[in-house]
Amino acid sequence: MANPDDHRITYKRVLLKISGEALMGDQGYGLHPPTVARIAREVKSVHELGVEICMVIGGGNIFRGLQGSAQGMERATADYMGMLATVMNALGMQAALEAEGIHTRVISAIPMDQVCEPYIRRRAIRHLEKKRVCIFAAGTGNPYFTTDTAATLRANEMACEAIFKGTKVDGVYDKDPKKFPDAKRYDSVTYDEVLQKHLGVMDASAIALARDNNLPIIVFSLDEPGGFRGILSGEGTYTTVRG
Repeated sequence: MANPDDHRITYKRVLLKISGEALMGDQGYGLHPPTVARIAREVKSVHELGVEICMVIGGGNIFRGLQGSAQGMERATADYMGMLATVMNALGMQAALEAEGIHTRVISAIPMDQVCEPYIRRRAIRHLEKKRVCIFAAGTGNPYFTTDTAATLRANEMACEAIFKGTKVDGVYDKDPKKFPDAKRYDSVTYDEVLQKHLGVMDASAIALARDNNLPIIVFSLDEPGGFRGILSGEGTYTTVRG
């Protein structure tokens, strides 16, 4: 469907960060194919605007390194298991995007040549220039770093103009809006406020990396149909984190 506001598109290249939990729908675990397909259609609608898209997907729907560590597993091992979970999610999203006719590449920080490409920065940039969606998997390839930090790192390396953080709520609130009816949503908030008030947008390392490189983070609801495209067209409800 043509959008009369398409001429207002302000970003040429963005990174979409979503949690692994976003892919499991109402299930308690794993991938929910109809939910993955719905998110793929959201990505397709933005891709059709001519925007170059990178993605980073968490792995918490399959395995979360911190939880494994809390249960007595060595932290580095638990984190590597979490990275492998993100590769599984990336492959699932690739399949859904390609079913929609979108050429997609899964690019892993941990080489596994049989299933995806290794991360080579210049090659990834070339994929974006050719209008392929790049899904960056396996985090940074290092334990002790979250997929939030990986998303911020890759967004900087790819010269993205913003990170779009898809969540369950339509922005950043001063407290949990699901628990507190009087929670207030910020239209805009600074990196330092996010850190000082522990607003939970992303972990501290990711926020600091975005701040140091002046990379805006746009927090929006992934559950809102058309929300991703709407924001790129200058509409919708969201919070911008910037300096």
